[in-house]
This record gives sequence, structure tokens and C-alpha cells, in this order.
Amino acid sequence: MSVRAVGAVDLIWDEQPPYDDRAGGRLARVVVTKEFQGDLQASSVAHLLKAESARPGSGGYVGLERVVGTLHGRPGSFVLQHCGVMDRGRGSLTIQVVPDTGTGELTGLTGTMEILLADGEHGFTFDYTLGG
Repeated sequence: MSVRAVGAVDLIWDEQPPYDDRAGGRLARVVVTKEFQGDLQASSVAHLLKAESARPGSGGYVGLERVVGTLHGRPGSFVLQHCGVMDRGRGSLTIQVVPDTGTGELTGLTGTMEILLADGEHGFTFDYTLGG
């Protein structure tokens, strides 16, 4: 049975200079430090690779993020994998737990996370299951 965790998240973006700025897509690295509050009390660092199109509103990114803290009071850590695409302003984003990366009381964790933005504030929902 899936459980939902919700809360707020604070983000600090550190965008590196482009490592490839040729026609067809600017490539850059971004490091995002996060602090989660709510049902997930945790810190994380996400390492992202992004591509920006010359057309506004189009691009994509991939990344990995290690999350360390407590989820509904259970201590441990896990890794999230990100895959995001913006297609002329229409976006899709998948964030899911990398299989078998849960530690401590989060061993066997699976699930997907959604990052929400409302009134300039970031939040999250995390639908997960814990199993062996």
C-alpha cells in the first residue's frame, strides 16, 4: 500500500558556467541543495545536467540526488533520479527512487516525488512504499 508524504522544500541553486555552448543546445551543470520539511525531514544535494534550447521554453535535464533524513519518523537515506523536459512551455518531470538505494529504516523504499510551485514557494508530494 502506497503512503503519501507532503511538505515544503527550500532550494539553493548553484549553476555552473556552460561546459558546451554550441548551436543546438547549451549544456551546463547545476548543483541544488535542498532542505525538506514536513513528513520528510531531510537534506539533499542534487547534481543535474541540463540542456537549454535557443527556443525559449524548451530544454531538459537529468540528475541524481541523495536524500538523508527521516521519512514519517524513519531514519535513513535514498537516491532520487530526475528526468525533466520542457517542450515549448509544456513540461514533464519524473522523479523516482533508484531501486535498492534505501538505507536504515528506509531499506526497500520505492516511490515517486512531485515538486510543486505555488505563490513562489516550493512543496512536494512523495508517494512511496516500504518493502523488503
